[in-house]
Amino acid sequence: MTQLNQLELQNLRHLIGSHETSYQKLKTYAQQATDPQVKQMFEKSAQDALNTKQKLLSLLS
Repeated sequence: MTQLNQLELQNLRHLIGSHETSYQKLKTYAQQATDPQVKQMFEKSAQDALNTKQKLLSLLS
């Protein structure tokens, strides 16, 4: 893999942080949802955000 320059690394860290924030918020929304369909939608979106965060983190290893 080619090395990342400082700007690319900074952008990657920002994206990882954004996906972590999204994951935490969506997880909270899912816990608070009373409608099963809405709850399921938030849970899936939270999992998608977590998966994307993990894929981005894998670029750093």
